[in-house]
Amino acid sequence: MNSWSAHFTVIPEHKRYITYYRIARHYKLGLSYVFDKLNYSSVIITEDDLDIAPDFFEYFSATRSLLDADKTLYCISAWNDNGKDYLIDKKQPELLYRSDFFSGLGWMMTRELWNELGPIWPNGFWDDWIRNNTIRKNRACIRPEISRTGMTIEGKKGASRGLFFTQHLAKILLNEIFVNFTKLNLRYLLKENYDHTFLQRVYSAPLISSVEMLTKEVITPASSVVRVQYTTLENYLQIADQLKIMRDFKDGVPRTAYLGVITCFINGVRIYIAPDWNIWSGYNSNWEAPSE
Repeated sequence: MNSWSAHFTVIPEHKRYITYYRIARHYKLGLSYVFDKLNYSSVIITEDDLDIAPDFFEYFSATRSLLDADKTLYCISAWNDNGKDYLIDKKQPELLYRSDFFSGLGWMMTRELWNELGPIWPNGFWDDWIRNNTIRKNRACIRPEISRTGMTIEGKKGASRGLFFTQHLAKILLNEIFVNFTKLNLRYLLKENYDHTFLQRVYSAPLISSVEMLTKEVITPASSVVRVQYTTLENYLQIADQLKIMRDFKDGVPRTAYLGVITCFINGVRIYIAPDWNIWSGYNSNWEAPSE
């Protein structure tokens, strides 16, 4: 049985989204087969319109143990939603992050997660569903500075009919440098080691009052790391548009965010877009970017 012949019900107002229901059913059948029948402990999920980096399997091999060691993680992703050429540090292909945003597009999950999610797998729109915090439960993913998957031209023919393809997906840079991840100590990514160091790095960075200052001021080596603060939805959207990072949210979480912080690297400057830590109380599920 496959996702095309398998029976599923689509509510009348979603008939035009039937492809997304077929995709969700396809995932359920495939994951059930891998975990329930073949009894594998983990699986890497990719798509037929993606290229993979030379160190794609090395990356997943090295990070697999993190999913067992840290139950605040629920996936490893190969994709950086803000991984365009002008937003990343190409000199640091080994750099990895924690992220509260599930990006998919080449990712790994465990049988333990499947045992949790399989019985409640949705009929459609599985990726939006898995990003909802009722499912995510404040867990994070690991994601790279430079993506280990890249979109091919075939992605233009996908379920979304090329939505964002030209402006976004096709511009995500695919890593070309092999990193021996299995030789690296990745325990810094465990929550107990990561959070304090990450927040200290972010909030010790000099605060600039606006993104425009990056172009108006001479950036010295001492200020090659800066912080831009947001307090409102409108404030965040303005910063996102100025920096040309993704501006949308899923259940209130900006793409690539961790503890409310989004990072990018522009013209040799590491930029942290961060909330006011003194008043930030978590993601606001009501935050949603208006349709463009």
